[in-house]
Amino acid sequence: MNILVVGSGGREHAICHLFSKSKRASKIYCAPGNGGIAAVAECVPIKADDIEALCEFATLKSIELTFVGGETSLALGIVDEFQRRGRRIIGPSKAAAKLEASKAFAKDFMSVHGIPTAKYVTAHSPGFAILELESGDFGDASKPVVVKADGLAAGKGVVIAKNRAEAITAINEMATLVGTAAADKIVLEECLTGREISLLMFCDSEHFALMPATRDHKRIGEGDTGPNTGGMGTITEGSLVSPDQTNEIIEKIIKPTLRGCAKEDIPFRGVLFIGLMLTADGPKVLEYNVRFGDPETQSILVRLETDVVDICDAILNGSLDTLEIKWRTGSSATIVLAAEGYPAKPRTGDVIHGLDEATGVNGVNVFHAGTSRSADGEFYTAGGRVLGITAVADTLEDALTRAYSAVDKISWPGMQYRRDIGK
Repeated sequence: MNILVVGSGGREHAICHLFSKSKRASKIYCAPGNGGIAAVAECVPIKADDIEALCEFATLKSIELTFVGGETSLALGIVDEFQRRGRRIIGPSKAAAKLEASKAFAKDFMSVHGIPTAKYVTAHSPGFAILELESGDFGDASKPVVVKADGLAAGKGVVIAKNRAEAITAINEMATLVGTAAADKIVLEECLTGREISLLMFCDSEHFALMPATRDHKRIGEGDTGPNTGGMGTITEGSLVSPDQTNEIIEKIIKPTLRGCAKEDIPFRGVLFIGLMLTADGPKVLEYNVRFGDPETQSILVRLETDVVDICDAILNGSLDTLEIKWRTGSSATIVLAAEGYPAKPRTGDVIHGLDEATGVNGVNVFHAGTSRSADGEFYTAGGRVLGITAVADTLEDALTRAYSAVDKISWPGMQYRRDIGK
């Protein structure tokens, strides 16, 4: 089977790596891919947002299955276009992708379908957002408040402001931070407290299959300090969510979400990622993502034992309820290595040292995110988040020990990472 993976990050490297282990995959392409992905797939110089070129490539190479990594392609309607041409593709429609592409749409969806989430209001301009804050609806000036850009912002469109003054500053700076299109509307939310987890699942519009729960570390600095990023590390561990909590999430959040999608004629097929806060009042939705997370994917997929092509077939055939998906027991961890200056102004072009030594650590995978490879075989930094060092073991402690052991073997000028992942 010829397979196409769309995207260029560490997430797509992990997906390509998984497909490379499938007995049913004969040829794997990745568009556009990166320096590390080239080891497991043929990289094709087509951007993830060039839908027409991707469709033409799929026809040219007789692609039998396409897997979309990132949200941009989905929001542009790649699934609709591939399906219109009779091509099998994993991911939600453009309409269903609005659950991620518009924070305002997602919050309204939750409100309509009775899905627990934080109190919110949508402002159609920065000025109205500031007026809403000053009205006192989100408490007095000392209360924290969450400021979100409505549109896609690569994980950087959320600011947890400690007080009203910080929130107003965030509102005024949001367009500069994420672009005017993404910040066209501003969503204000009450700041929830509790334990944050991510729960991902395969969906076939009617049935779902849960993946191991993950915990993400979003901020750049240790101790959860500094600005938000796309994610600096993740773990999977059995104790992240209890069976009772899982059942509550299924009944109050997952089932109503899938029913709501069906009712609104946007049936959800693909990977649904729900960001959750486990509060004293029960689980509440922080956000929907309509694809695999990055770096959640890396930590999750190293534990998957079932052939991923079989899972894709079940998603497309509506038969997830008949497929037993097996996961390796234990825990996993991913440590993200980022370039100097990330997330504001990452520096690129530095030679990466120690990759072979890191790959040699038992139980470790090195997933490339922002790398390029020169003709002489050297790898260079080519993005903000450069590498994801993923380890799997029987315990979280062992997984973290292995991952950090591999991290110690890698270097380039200005390399930064968090030393408190999983703590």
